[in-house]
Amino acid sequence: MSSFQNKVAIVTGGGQGIGKAIVQAFSHQGAHVVIAEQDEEAGQETRQWILDKGGKATYLACDVANENAIANMIEQVIQALGGIDFLVNNAGLSLFKPMQELSIADFDKVLHTNLRSVFVCSKYAAPYLEKSGTGAIINIASTRALMSEPDSEAYAASKGGILGITHALAASLSPRVRVNAISPGWIEVRDWKKTSERQQVEHRPIDKEQHLVGRVGTPEDIGRTAVFLCSGESTFITGQNIVVDGGMTVKMVYAD
Repeated sequence: MSSFQNKVAIVTGGGQGIGKAIVQAFSHQGAHVVIAEQDEEAGQETRQWILDKGGKATYLACDVANENAIANMIEQVIQALGGIDFLVNNAGLSLFKPMQELSIADFDKVLHTNLRSVFVCSKYAAPYLEKSGTGAIINIASTRALMSEPDSEAYAASKGGILGITHALAASLSPRVRVNAISPGWIEVRDWKKTSERQQVEHRPIDKEQHLVGRVGTPEDIGRTAVFLCSGESTFITGQNIVVDGGMTVKMVYAD
């Protein structure tokens, strides 16, 4: 990987789960990582964890469903660090309810958190990403943008929208900023929660066998992919959706 020294990376929802692993991955490459996180306990804990490992990290409270909160977060980053090189739109809300029980307010909350935030964060960060010379945006979508279980209308709509806005942003911000999406499959995050909610996890053989690679995914799998898509090794990749699911969505399953 090309060095990320002196680069600034913002990771929304960076305090726990996939976001925390993305923060770790960028920090490991030398970037100063901004943890834009609504949960202060998780955000501060992850910041300290990175500092203890010798990395550079800043925690900024941010509710990505709130435009003013995003604008203030971006302004604080510029004032403190002078620029933005990478933006990872990772923050998301899961809500699964039967359609008749899902209120319009619930539906809107999921879309505002998961999808509208991608647009708003990208809009406010874009002028600085364009000045970077290596500017890149990574949007965290989901394999649920491509396939569904019952009662997932709001979440599926938000993640499907992320795929669409990814190639739209790639066109609008070209050639100075590359924009790609990552669609994680089954990624085990319970052991990547904040300390007060962390759980030890053991998967059954049937869980592993659902994946062509023979295991359930880890947040580090997504972190490594995000770093690659922002690196000098991926400069001909933009507007794409990279599925990281251990082959789960292409494995054919037959009923007995």
